Amino acid sequence: MSKPRTANVWLSKAAVNGALVLAVVYMLFPLVWLLTAATKDAGGLLAGNAFSFDGFDLGGNLSRLAEYNDGIYFHWYANSLLYAGFGALACSLVSVAAGYAFHVYDFRGKEQLFGVVLLGVLVPTTALALPMYLLASEVGVVNTYWAVLIPVLVNPFGVYLSRVFCAGYIPDEALEAARIDGAGELRVFWSIGLRMVMPGFVTVFLFQFTAIWNNFFLPLVMLSDQKLYPLSLGLYAWNSNAHAEPDFYPLVVTGSLLAVVPLVVAFVSLQRHWKAGLTAGSVK
Repeated sequence: MSKPRTANVWLSKAAVNGALVLAVVYMLFPLVWLLTAATKDAGGLLAGNAFSFDGFDLGGNLSRLAEYNDGIYFHWYANSLLYAGFGALACSLVSVAAGYAFHVYDFRGKEQLFGVVLLGVLVPTTALALPMYLLASEVGVVNTYWAVLIPVLVNPFGVYLSRVFCAGYIPDEALEAARIDGAGELRVFWSIGLRMVMPGFVTVFLFQFTAIWNNFFLPLVMLSDQKLYPLSLGLYAWNSNAHAEPDFYPLVVTGSLLAVVPLVVAFVSLQRHWKAGLTAGSVK
């Protein structure tokens, strides 16, 4: 009886490990293609040998990327860091504050208002781009940094997620103890609530940072000045010109490779907060 059971265990492990290997290969395949294709010139890319390192010219591609149009690529890079960094940080703080308020305080129409927040989760962001453009044009912020920053400061899913984290991480006793010690509500939130729910803050930050970094449709609608473009819109403009001018292909590929770096750095550097959150309730 033990031999068939042992065989079944090995088959199960092999199936699971095989599925994991296929998933890893599927996810890493585009990155490997970027790494090798970024070393090619236009002729090497069009020849279809992107996976080889023949004609290695990564340094030349980086140099041309930095020199083209007075280095506008790195201007787009700075814009994306501004949009994603400031927007994600502010959105995370707003989301956690809103989730904290929904969890801690009782007020009239609380659940109905939270239902409206949940409805906001169901509305795709692309459907809101045109109404936001009309609002921005009324206010006079179209084709400015604020046209992209203001809409990303609120994320209904972030509010929902923050309330869930607050319910799991913030005990009422800790808040009551702080109030008894004379702390005001803002001090209680900032010194106790926000610190306890930091894994949720990091989670919302990473989700929003990734969404803003990859955001394309909102900048496309709001911006017409190339100096305000984020990377997603700038690379799209270059790729549109690549059909007529193949020399744009190496610029697009090399720029796409560099565009991945902030996302990798953000996830690797902040993953310890997730690990801390996963084990927060394991020991009493």
